[in-house]
Amino acid sequence: MARNVTRGAGLALPIVIAASLAPPALAAPLACGDLVRLARPDLRITRTEAVPAGTLPADNPGRAALTGAARAKAALPAHCLVEGTIDPRVGAGGVEYGIGFQLRLPETWNGRFLFQGGGGLDGVVGEALGAIPVSGATAPPALLRGYAVASTDSGHRGRDNADASFGLDQQARIDFAYRSVGAVAQEAKALIAARYGRAPAHAYFMGCSNGGRSALMAATRFPTAFDGIVAGAPAFRLTRAALGQIWDTRAFLSAAPKTAEGKPILAEAFSQGDLDLVAQSVLKTCDAADGLTDGTVEAVASCRFDPASLACPGDKTGTCLSHPQVEALRKSFGGARDSQERPVYASWPWDPGLAAPGWRAWKLGTSKTGTPNARNATLGPASIANYFLTPPDPGFDALRFDFDRDTPRTAETAALNDPTGTFLSTFAARGGRLLVYQGVADPVFSARDLVDHWQELTRHNGGAAALAERARLFLVPGMTHCGGGPALDDFDPLTAIEAWTERGEAPERLLARGTAFPGRTRPLCPFPKEARYQGGEADKAESFSCKEP
Repeated sequence: MARNVTRGAGLALPIVIAASLAPPALAAPLACGDLVRLARPDLRITRTEAVPAGTLPADNPGRAALTGAARAKAALPAHCLVEGTIDPRVGAGGVEYGIGFQLRLPETWNGRFLFQGGGGLDGVVGEALGAIPVSGATAPPALLRGYAVASTDSGHRGRDNADASFGLDQQARIDFAYRSVGAVAQEAKALIAARYGRAPAHAYFMGCSNGGRSALMAATRFPTAFDGIVAGAPAFRLTRAALGQIWDTRAFLSAAPKTAEGKPILAEAFSQGDLDLVAQSVLKTCDAADGLTDGTVEAVASCRFDPASLACPGDKTGTCLSHPQVEALRKSFGGARDSQERPVYASWPWDPGLAAPGWRAWKLGTSKTGTPNARNATLGPASIANYFLTPPDPGFDALRFDFDRDTPRTAETAALNDPTGTFLSTFAARGGRLLVYQGVADPVFSARDLVDHWQELTRHNGGAAALAERARLFLVPGMTHCGGGPALDDFDPLTAIEAWTERGEAPERLLARGTAFPGRTRPLCPFPKEARYQGGEADKAESFSCKEP
């Protein structure tokens, strides 16, 4: 995909142009199979394999749903595959732990290293391909570009990405929260240097969802480890977002019809027709504010919508919402609160993406029974009981969470887990660059919460202009979690961060397209700017400029 970046002017911080300044050579390069000689008691190397060119990547759509990773379909280049475990140990309850990792080292290396973020609660070592973590992306994975790529399970092996049982072990909590990032980065760089005889010229981190949270951890807790970082839909307040999931589930259950046994059917709180009605009403209210009525809400900051405008005057019909439905939407979009109306988690922006399958998958699900399959209802409760509460409380019923009494019980995990820090002096002084993106219709992590954090970053880092020299946020209208929705979710943040980090080309806009609107291109604008129609062909990015709202 073509890059759409422009050179930033007046950068206050020095940028090292290292494309022609390769690090000094180290020892003679090791063959792939010889890397096993680097094993130590605290570094098990369990696999070294020369993978021939033409091998097809494994397909894992379930994991892709949590990480946003675009499905890699192209054949892989010839490369060396390394797998191992850092700091193997026996933890609480006699469970075996250790930081599992995978590293792929291409035969034709471009001198760069990429750490690939995970998703959900990790617990699984993903295929280290460096796929763009936006589900609609068509840009090639980093491995195919010549990057060495690493991935990790973040220190525990789970049944799947929803297994929260690791939360019973103190060290596993620390490893998942942040330590695995530093540990894997250090060992991966050493293995890269051994394989090629030189260290990486540039190190990058890229991930979405929990991988985006890990990306912010990389910037705030390992400021010397990476030169460029891409954080998609970063779960930077994951602890509080988990409480927001419980709040939303309760709100929607209150509007749900019941089975013959009296159990509410979460998925039927809103039919698809109901959500389509709300989405169309949001469009009618906010679509034209950017200068063009085109099926998307680009003027995010000014969009105001009240679901009461759709309330049925009498019986429920297909053209209106019942009063319980109106109240459920008000409660959900207003954000979780305690009994004193103090915010526990952020409110949510109104966006037509709420009618997309990705929104329903998290908030409502599709189960026609009293047993919900919405991800909020299946991922959230166990993670709260086993991980977010300290001490863990495996028998805890998350749907009975008391937002007054129980919220303080999450503070210890939040201190470990949530990368809410704003002090970036070391990362910035080294020339580090941070690119963050977030779907406005993301049903998991509120775009408003991230915007509030960005404003705090601005205050603590010398103001908007100074922050923009090292960090930029891009909101994607219509996009749900890490891609999907009525959005242009085909863009390439890896090319953008590479150009910014290595050549000083600050991303003034990201060019985006997507299958939801065939033939259309739009600029994604760095916050607080938004795309505004300036005249010309409506489906061309050149007809839009990035303006302050």
